[in-house]
Amino acid sequence: MNLGLVLSGGGMRGAAHIGVIKALEEHGLYPTHIAGTSAGAIVGALYAYGYKWEDILKFFKSINVLDIKKYALNKPGFLDAEKFYQEFKNYIKNDDFSFLEKELSITATNILDGKLEVFNKGELIKPILASAAFPGVFAPVKINDSYFVDGGSLNNFPVELLKKSCDKIIGVYVNGYDVVTIKDLKHSYSVIERAYKLKSVKEDKKKFIDCDLVIAPNALSKYGTFDKKYIDQIFNIGYNATIDELLINKNFSL
Repeated sequence: MNLGLVLSGGGMRGAAHIGVIKALEEHGLYPTHIAGTSAGAIVGALYAYGYKWEDILKFFKSINVLDIKKYALNKPGFLDAEKFYQEFKNYIKNDDFSFLEKELSITATNILDGKLEVFNKGELIKPILASAAFPGVFAPVKINDSYFVDGGSLNNFPVELLKKSCDKIIGVYVNGYDVVTIKDLKHSYSVIERAYKLKSVKEDKKKFIDCDLVIAPNALSKYGTFDKKYIDQIFNIGYNATIDELLINKNFSL
C-alpha cells in the first residue's frame, strides 16, 4: 500500500510539516510518496533522503533564510537562493533524486515561459532551492537553460502528483489567512506575502477533497513566512493538529 504525503509551501510555517511527520510515525504511518512545494519541498526532500524529524527540525533552525551575506549580485532579487547550495549539500551528500528512500516530486515555476515544472529525477538540490525561491525576495534559480522560482506561484498544494500512485493521501496545508489591519503589514515582503496568499489559498482548498486526511491548522495563520523565532511553536502546532485529526479520524489506516 502506498501512502502519499503532500506538503504545501509556507516559509517558516513549514516547520509544522516536521511536527506532522513526528505524529504520523508515532501512529505507525510512514509515507512512501511525497509531493512538496517551497518549504514542503525542503522538508519532503530531507525526509525522503532518510533524515528523522529531529534532524529536519535542526536544519530549519540552523538556516538563516534572510542572510544578507547571500545578496544577489546582478540578479533580479535581494538574495541569491543558489548561495544556499552548500548548506543543503552538508545534509544531502548525494545530490540526486536516485539516492532518495522515498518517491519525491518537487514543483517549481518556470519564470520565463510561465509553466509549472515537476522535478523527480536528476540533480536534487537546485530544484529544492528553486521551489523555495520566494518571488521578490530571492532571485530565480538557473536549472539547465531556464530560470525557476517558488512552485507555490502556480501550485502550492500539488495533490494531483500523487493521485495515480497512492492508495491514500495525507495533505498538510500550512497557509491560510485571517483578516488583518494595516499595522500587521510591517514590511514590503509582508504585503507581497499577503497578496500571494489571498489567491493561492482559495485555489488550494478546492483540492482538500482529493485527500483522505487533511491537516490544516488555523493557528498558523498568525505566523509570517520568515518568522524563524517561532519555529518550536509552529512545530508543536503541526504535531498537535495531527494528533487531533487522527483522533477524529480513528479509522484512518492503510
